[in-house]
Amino acid sequence: MYNDLERILFSKEQIATRVKELGAQLSKDYAGKNPIFICILKGSVLFFSDLIKEITVPINLDFMAVSSYGSGTVSSGEVKMVKDLDSSIENRHVIIVEDIVDTGHTLTYLIKNLKARMPASIKVCTLLDKECRREVDLTPDYIGFKVDNYFVVGYGLDYDEAYRHVPEVGVLKPEVYTK
Repeated sequence: MYNDLERILFSKEQIATRVKELGAQLSKDYAGKNPIFICILKGSVLFFSDLIKEITVPINLDFMAVSSYGSGTVSSGEVKMVKDLDSSIENRHVIIVEDIVDTGHTLTYLIKNLKARMPASIKVCTLLDKECRREVDLTPDYIGFKVDNYFVVGYGLDYDEAYRHVPEVGVLKPEVYTK
């Protein structure tokens, strides 16, 4: 697996430190609000799991799955809802937890969908922000790390369902995905 990586961008230690910082900030910002954290499957599951362990205020959890990639390396632009929430978010403070914000199309679709459900607020917490690829006006509220235009894998991020289990975030060698 590691032979397929050009280099490691963020180590396990860097990720753990940043997740702890984000957890502390979210705990401070949502004290007394009982927010609901929504994990966007599958990519953000590792980040989500580590992040919620750092939250020190009462929270609820839920999960959604949306897709715009299929097995490719570039967003198809078509967003498909694969799994919806199990609970109501009406009058709730919602934190969407994402693995990476790229073009922003998927997240824009998701926010629009969730706003129709009348939450008290919606914020976005992402592990990675690839702002250089943004095609819509969208800025995550909580950002782990900013990344340049690399194809990244690890810590939940995949290429064709592989590499999610790698504990670091690394750059995938182009020859792996251009075969």
